Amino acid sequence: MKNINIKIFNYKIKNKLPKYETNGSAGLDLRACIKNKKIIFPKKKYLIPSGIGIYIKDKNITSLIIPRSGLAHKYNLILGNTIGLIDSDYQGQIMISILNRGKKEFIIEPMMRIAQMIFIPLIKINWNLVEDFKKNKRNNKGFGSTGLI
Repeated sequence: MKNINIKIFNYKIKNKLPKYETNGSAGLDLRACIKNKKIIFPKKKYLIPSGIGIYIKDKNITSLIIPRSGLAHKYNLILGNTIGLIDSDYQGQIMISILNRGKKEFIIEPMMRIAQMIFIPLIKINWNLVEDFKKNKRNNKGFGSTGLI
């Protein structure tokens, strides 16, 4: 376990901080820290505050904000930016970009779990400029070059 600093931006969230819902959970659920329910109209995107901010500090760790699979599959609610990236030095409130890709309105209730956050190790690189790559079986054949089966 790694300790990560968390800051409360809205005290409504104080007793509902992100947590692992089960022992096997990889993600911490983020909640909609809103005062009133919010109607998410079809084909529209909204920024929903989480009520918290984090300061990872360790430049070798990043956090990803990803959709909750049940909301995506059952209700067509996904993240407007597909995946959110939290840099190690970001300290502001985490905002969740929500997109309703469905045909029906969806209502987000205050404190509803709407996304999840995972932490992953980060590998930083240096570019090594080359004239060409060593030939291999795939080379530059592109999409679908390895077949379907």
